[in-house]
Amino acid sequence: MVDRVTLYRAPSTVADAEEIADWLRDRLAAAADGDDPPSIVVEDRFLDRHRRDELPERFAQARVLSPYDRETGNTMLGIVRYEERALADPEREGGVLYDGVRVQRALNAALPPDESGLSTAHVALFGRAIGTWGDHDGRWHKRVNVLGQPAIVSVPGLYEAPAKPEAYYKEKQRHALVSGDTPPREVLENQVDGEFLIENDPRTTDALKGYVLQAVHYLETGEAFCEDDRCRLFNAHYHEDLIGAQLRAPEFCPEHAERYR
Repeated sequence: MVDRVTLYRAPSTVADAEEIADWLRDRLAAAADGDDPPSIVVEDRFLDRHRRDELPERFAQARVLSPYDRETGNTMLGIVRYEERALADPEREGGVLYDGVRVQRALNAALPPDESGLSTAHVALFGRAIGTWGDHDGRWHKRVNVLGQPAIVSVPGLYEAPAKPEAYYKEKQRHALVSGDTPPREVLENQVDGEFLIENDPRTTDALKGYVLQAVHYLETGEAFCEDDRCRLFNAHYHEDLIGAQLRAPEFCPEHAERYR
C-alpha cells in the first residue's frame, strides 16, 4: 500500500510539478474511498535531491549507442565527465537516449534505504530521453515513462516518444533542407494536419498528469496500463492517441472512472 508519493520537479519550467501534485491529490483521495489517502510532497529534481558519486558512470553505462544495438554504455573519461557536468547543470542534458531500465536501477540505488520500499512512490519528472529495448523488432523505442521504483516520467519523451503524423516528419525534413534548422512550432502547427505535442508545449503539464498517475496506480494495483484509449492510464504510441487519452474528455474509462471519480 502506498502511503506517500514524492514527486520530483523537472529541470524544465514548462512542467508544473505543483499543479500535477494537486490533480493527483484529488484522484488519490477519491480512490481512498474514505480511508486516509497517500500524502503527496513535491521535491526538487531527483538528481539534486539524491546525488551520488557513482551516478555519472551509471548514466554513461546506460547510454544507447545505436538504435539497433542492444548493448549500451560508453564509459570513456570524456563521457563520464560530460555526465558529471549534466548532473550539475541540467541545461546540458539532451541529445542522448538512455536505457530507461538501467537508469531506473541507478536511481533506485541512490534512494536512502528507508525510502526505497514500496510504501513511498517516488516519481521523477525527468529531463532526459529514455527508451526500452523491443525484443519484437530488435530496436530501441523512446518512452514517456518507465514504471517501478522510482518511476521515471520523461518530459522530452512526451514530445519524442509517440509517433507524430507522417506529414510532420516530411515538413520537418523539407524545412531542414531549405533553412538548415528545425521549423518553428507555428510552422508545423499551421502546415501539418493532425494534433501533436512539441517541445515546451503549453499542454505539457496537463498531459503529464496521467503519466504520473500511471506510476502510482502501478505500485498500488500492479496494473501497468489500461487498454482503453479514452483513459488517462492508456499507453499511447501515437500523438493522436496521447491527446485523446490525456487532454480530452472523458478522463477515464468506466472502470477507472469508478476508482478515481
